[in-house]
Amino acid sequence: MRKKIVAGNWKMNTLLKEGMELARAVEKLEKEKKSDAIVVIAPPFTHLSKVNELISSVRLGAQDCSMHPSGAYTGEVSPGMLKSCGVEYVIIGHSERRSYHRENNRLLHEKVKGSLVEGLKPIYCCGEVLEERESGKLYDVVREQLSVGLGGLSPEEISQVVIAYEPVWAIGTGAVATPDQAQEMHKFIRELLAELFDRGIAERTTILYGGSCKPSNAGELFANPDVDGGLIGGASLKAEDFMAIVNAY
Repeated sequence: MRKKIVAGNWKMNTLLKEGMELARAVEKLEKEKKSDAIVVIAPPFTHLSKVNELISSVRLGAQDCSMHPSGAYTGEVSPGMLKSCGVEYVIIGHSERRSYHRENNRLLHEKVKGSLVEGLKPIYCCGEVLEERESGKLYDVVREQLSVGLGGLSPEEISQVVIAYEPVWAIGTGAVATPDQAQEMHKFIRELLAELFDRGIAERTTILYGGSCKPSNAGELFANPDVDGGLIGGASLKAEDFMAIVNAY
């Protein structure tokens, strides 16, 4: 049975006090939820320790990590540092990191490996931009992202990885993939995992949808057989909206 996960990526939003208030609200609503989905929140680095003190049912995530375990890497945050703050999940390869910071698949592979060494669960992001979809390259793009980013992991390692498909053209734009488009890509990813690893691993891997998911469309997206939850951006900044998405299961 695959785990259902709904993860909130706060991105570069909320000051510490605001973030603490949001975490408290999500924790309170999580205890009342009707869904059996695992709830994860990924605040900014500056909030992690404080937020960890406020949550018990909600799982703590981070938005990125360094590929290095320690050393002279000014401004970087290592997987071990995240672990010491109570982090359980870490988002790796989000489209904004790929675009704004030029992170490539080989670099992201190193981040995945480093996270796994520390016992963190990577949420590995993949997805195409609009031009790649319109030119028919969407499957080639996702294949390369997964083959390079996750290639060579052991069965034990890949079992700790969550995948998030994010159609980049739908992130923060208000556009959203149709349920059929989401299912089509999620099914492709599952078939690719069977090719890269084996069928058992493919069937056990949680694959999330990310891209303008909100309370009004979450139920329809989550109803797809290969969609196992969501990586939520803007809607995760309002506790009621975020938990409405969680309860869409």
